[in-house]
Amino acid sequence: MKYFFILFVSSFLANAQIKTDALNLMPWPQSISVTNGSFALDKNFKVNITFNPNPRIFARTSQFLRRLDGRTGLFFDQGFVTKINEFPSAQLQINCSKAGNVGINQDESYQLEIQSNKIIINANSDLGAMHALETLLQLLQNNSTSYYFPTVTISDSPRFTWRGLMIDAARHFQPVDVIKRNLDAMAAMKMNVFHWHLTDDQGWRIELKNHPKLTQLASDGNYYTQEEIKNIVKYADERGIMVVPEIDVPGHGTAILTAYPEVGSKLNFDKNTYSLERNSGIFTPTLDPSNPKTYQLLSEIFDEVCPLFSGNYFHIGGDENEGKDWDSNPKIQEFKKKNNFANNHELQTYFTMQLIPMLKKHNKTLMGWEEIMTKNLSKDAIIHSWRGANEGIAAGQSLVNAVRNGYKTVLSNGYYIDLMLGVENHYLNDPMPKNITLTAEEKARILGGEAPMWSELVTPTTIDSRIWPRTAAIAERLWSNENITDMASLRKRMNVISLQFEELGITHIRNKEVLLRNISNNQTNTALEDFSNICEPLKIYSRNSEGTEYKTYSPFTLFADACTPDAKDALSFDAAVTNYFKNKSSENQILVTDYLKKWVNVDAKLIELSSNAPLIQPLLPLSKSLSDLSQQLLLKIEKKQTVNPNTLNDLLEQCNSKNHADVELAVYNSLKKLVLAE
Repeated sequence: MKYFFILFVSSFLANAQIKTDALNLMPWPQSISVTNGSFALDKNFKVNITFNPNPRIFARTSQFLRRLDGRTGLFFDQGFVTKINEFPSAQLQINCSKAGNVGINQDESYQLEIQSNKIIINANSDLGAMHALETLLQLLQNNSTSYYFPTVTISDSPRFTWRGLMIDAARHFQPVDVIKRNLDAMAAMKMNVFHWHLTDDQGWRIELKNHPKLTQLASDGNYYTQEEIKNIVKYADERGIMVVPEIDVPGHGTAILTAYPEVGSKLNFDKNTYSLERNSGIFTPTLDPSNPKTYQLLSEIFDEVCPLFSGNYFHIGGDENEGKDWDSNPKIQEFKKKNNFANNHELQTYFTMQLIPMLKKHNKTLMGWEEIMTKNLSKDAIIHSWRGANEGIAAGQSLVNAVRNGYKTVLSNGYYIDLMLGVENHYLNDPMPKNITLTAEEKARILGGEAPMWSELVTPTTIDSRIWPRTAAIAERLWSNENITDMASLRKRMNVISLQFEELGITHIRNKEVLLRNISNNQTNTALEDFSNICEPLKIYSRNSEGTEYKTYSPFTLFADACTPDAKDALSFDAAVTNYFKNKSSENQILVTDYLKKWVNVDAKLIELSSNAPLIQPLLPLSKSLSDLSQQLLLKIEKKQTVNPNTLNDLLEQCNSKNHADVELAVYNSLKKLVLAE
């Protein structure tokens, strides 16, 4: 009887209607309808593919089966999907009308229908079918004994065609496995453009057989072979992702000039040689736009690099060229005068225009950061909009300028994940400008957006924690309806998705423990983890602007490297304080004071750990300030004692210090509310 009851309850739960807001889908689909029912999974579950898709769908469907089997442990009878119409009676039918082409402006739509006895995916191309499989995986539910899919109907397509992630492999080299696991995560979030920043002042990362000096002299031995590049491009293509390479010119040119100083803008290049930059920042080495040898070299480089990439776009950088070496070189100044260039911006436009036919020869469209845009630039170029308030420009203005001047554009301002800002800053940033009137034609030139991951302060150990899960929110902004903006829903869904990234090899969770063990000298580090859950790395490049000066070879194994934006206990504490001020019930008070007591204890434990862990020492002043303030607030809240306001304010400001261990307390604003409260 007991066994029957368990079966009855399980059956009831499996058949109970799942509410839409209980689903953890990212990005959220354009249209979804949930009905009262479920599709029960068992070991007999099979997949069948019909019509004429690209063969990539077979590997992706096989991977879907392995991931689904890994989550459920059902030991599916079907191992791999290898051909069309292999199992006509299979429960999951995938109908693809044609083979998709990887790139932008492609049909990525799909329809997914889950019935109680079958699942149907209809897509015009395999690109849409692969997106549908990711959605299906996210729909998986379970009760105590079984796994199932809720019965739903989904019709979905992306809002923007360019949904990208940029990884900088020049400042800190990112090995092949880093790139591949992030491509897998991108595919899971329905992102379709991988922008690969391959050269900068700190390194040249592409093997060139005709110009071996570039890797011999300017890579420190860290570069991708041509075979590795081809393999990654193929890997991306199999996941519906286009790879856009970037060779940054004419500025950010230290690496290329280390190998070929003769095309640099310095006077007496034979005496004033170049060497790889070991610091972060903006530097003066710039290619000489007046020297024919510059264009000969670049043409030869493009001739060898372009065939490695199947996509139709090539990024030439073009940003942050201060032109100091141009200004100090009489030959370049004479060239400007001879060609009636009014300023360095016009000179750079001349330079950029010379590259267009070099790339067009290989069927590549030139793309560059917004500094390349002038009235004389070809309208075929794509403008990558990146500057905003931090650069003295109104948010979104550069994007508006680009589309009004007739250029297609991609937005990155607001999506810089290396700034260590919280997810809300990215999620509520929309490529389509608000309160600015654009024509339908101008709106059509906004291709989408891209999240840049600059790597001055990240290594292969930490890069995943800087990209994910925040980039999942950016992926949703670029795919889903503009009205999908609920932060509570986003955080709930993102927490679930974040855990699912682990099955793809993303290390954003597990590597935190690796770093904390190193910091604690392999001691029990519960207190250290608790402290990391309320601390965040310094933001907007302030970590490297004063105090500690990081070089490319500096250690990135410190407490700041273990911390992430959106510190989880800080978010919980903020919610507890908000609820406390809404209703000062005993229950809400306890939620607040439990945190304060916890931080007093954390400080004591960190002091204890620090006796055998030198890397904990820099944390102690900030931890002590938090502990001291917490004790005063406990007297105020729990004991109802009058506390000297000057003491509270002094301690509060100590908690606002950003001079310790390159982190800041993410609970400061909520602490301030408690201090100021009557």
